[in-house]
Amino acid sequence: MQTDTKTVVERKDLQGLFDSLKKAGYGLFGPTLGGNAIVYDRISSTDDLPAGWLDNQDNGTYRLSKDKTGALFGYTVGPTSWKKFLYPPERRLYEVQKDERRFKIIPSEPKVEKQAFIGVRPCELAAIAIHDKVLTGGPYADTAYAENRKNLFVVAVNCTRAGGTCFCASMKTGPKATAGYDLALTEVIEGGRHYFVVQVGSDAGAKIMNGLTHKDAGQAELQAAGEAEAVAAAQMGRKLNTDDLPAILNRNFDSPHWGNVANRCLTCGNCTLVCPTCFCMNVEDTTELDGSRAERSRRWDSCFTVGFSYIHGGSIRPSVAARYRQWLMHKLAYWPDQFGSFGCVGCGRCITWCPVGIDLTEEARLVRDGDKGPKS
Repeated sequence: MQTDTKTVVERKDLQGLFDSLKKAGYGLFGPTLGGNAIVYDRISSTDDLPAGWLDNQDNGTYRLSKDKTGALFGYTVGPTSWKKFLYPPERRLYEVQKDERRFKIIPSEPKVEKQAFIGVRPCELAAIAIHDKVLTGGPYADTAYAENRKNLFVVAVNCTRAGGTCFCASMKTGPKATAGYDLALTEVIEGGRHYFVVQVGSDAGAKIMNGLTHKDAGQAELQAAGEAEAVAAAQMGRKLNTDDLPAILNRNFDSPHWGNVANRCLTCGNCTLVCPTCFCMNVEDTTELDGSRAERSRRWDSCFTVGFSYIHGGSIRPSVAARYRQWLMHKLAYWPDQFGSFGCVGCGRCITWCPVGIDLTEEARLVRDGDKGPKS
């Protein structure tokens, strides 16, 4: 089977994909119902998928509801992202043991397994591509991330429904997957039939497809899939005008608007926790009381904490306004200079999971509206 081939897999045959991946040695990870939300976790079969569940999202609001269609991927995105498997929240770097004569340093080798991600949205593919560049693209690569990434199989799912806080169309990261996947599925439910149009994106994907029950996609099926994807593109819950946005934000570094946001921001770090591209971390040392053993660990951190920018006796961003400004401008102004793309993929998680409903798209719009600089 060639890459870019489009085939059809019936709903009843989708378990074959899971079985083929497990036979190939992959651990399966995907969406499932947990804690009143759709979360990514280890799964084993299609029975673990959140069949018939929809998510309803808005500023500071996330609720699940049942849907009669029985769609397996009718939700959009939940509070977890795939980075927790590729770039775990905590990782021990090394251990130091002391005996009577010397110290012994024991490097911590991360446990690496072949992982198959099932249900990766196009915006999340873009987030993984961003992490590829940030964490492995420079001279100081994250070796653990690189090993996890090397052993990854990606089953993407094109969006056929947009969430209330989605704006991937503005960021040109969705709602249709264009790269970064081994297989891409579009779920179609019509006329009593439930099936998936599958596009092959790699040789590994073609190999897996060869072991599945499938047929060539017909014109009617391709049209139905395209129409479903178009619905999501027209449904975006938010929009973000990115024209000249880095320049506008940089011109307004001292805008009083940052203070207005600070009056609402709790600096809780929820936005950085749920963001699929945030990669800030802290390194912590712990030592046994008798001095016989110590270890160094890496943990996720957030630029919203005072301690994150603590340097030589003080924080360089002591105010809430400075910390919020740093986060938003890193995503939308500094990141393009550093890495050649925005650091935001338009998934909307930061809007949904902000306890006070602060909306990144709205804050960027207000800064743009107050901009006194040259207009393009």
